[in-house]
Amino acid sequence: MLMASRGARGTVHGVWRTITTQIFRGFCMGAADIVPGVSGGTVALLLGIYDRLIEEIKSISTALSKLGRGDFRGFRRRIGSVNWSFLISLLAGIILAVVLLVSWLRAQIREHPVIVSSVFFGLIAASTLVTRREISQWRRSRYLIFVGSAALTFGLLGIRSGSIENPTTIVVLFAGALAICAMILPGISGSFVLLTIGLYDHLMGVIERRDFAVLTVYALGAAVGLCLFSQFLHWLLSRYRDYVVAGLLGLMTGSLRVLWPWPTTDGGIEDTRLGIPHSQEVLGASIAAVLGALGLVGLVQLATRFRNFDRDDALESSP
Repeated sequence: MLMASRGARGTVHGVWRTITTQIFRGFCMGAADIVPGVSGGTVALLLGIYDRLIEEIKSISTALSKLGRGDFRGFRRRIGSVNWSFLISLLAGIILAVVLLVSWLRAQIREHPVIVSSVFFGLIAASTLVTRREISQWRRSRYLIFVGSAALTFGLLGIRSGSIENPTTIVVLFAGALAICAMILPGISGSFVLLTIGLYDHLMGVIERRDFAVLTVYALGAAVGLCLFSQFLHWLLSRYRDYVVAGLLGLMTGSLRVLWPWPTTDGGIEDTRLGIPHSQEVLGASIAAVLGALGLVGLVQLATRFRNFDRDDALESSP
């Protein structure tokens, strides 16, 4: 009886530990998504949940496709296999980060653009060194994909479009799908993609006006894009993981352009045109970049602990 009671308490403790771990992971992802140029997908990759996240999203996509074909039994079976505890805990952490940090972080970006961008520049630069270990064996083909992806990302992120005042419904739908695809890819933030195609200001205005009709179109585009792209990304990861990771690593490297601390205009980290460092700011920016890199080291240590938690929880839940 006593052993059964202890076992029950241990199970409850394990469940709560798992939930709080996922909430913290989501919090880190949400904090990253607030910053233009920093992707929540990068954080998910570093924290060791990227493949799992894509797998769960793909399961939901498969369930919805079965529902669309009228396969209700297949839909119930597939939707029942989704780890809702994982997804809901992760989403709760993301929302918590946005609610708690968005105003403060946006103020820091506005008031201290060089320091903030330097911190994130150091963090992402260090993360590329960590992520390269995800590739089992570096070969010429992997290097070519990495270099090509980095060069393409670097070039594309330099393209800026003027703001679109009154986009059509189709354009808004496409923008939502494109932004969410970028958001789950390490290296590119959805907000910066919207900025690049000229719809960032439009979306911010829609949110401020609480225009739920247009927001619904954005959300619908995001849902469609997420479901379709997750299927394709899962297929790639399951068959060509090293090539995909090399490409994602190139995305992360090329996206450093967005975080260069000295843009040519006064646009903070949202401007991609590169300028010459100001001599009086170099020391402070360098220290901030080193601190960002050290923060990445701490994040990796947390990721290791979280993976140990996941392994322990799996052992505890096994018969």
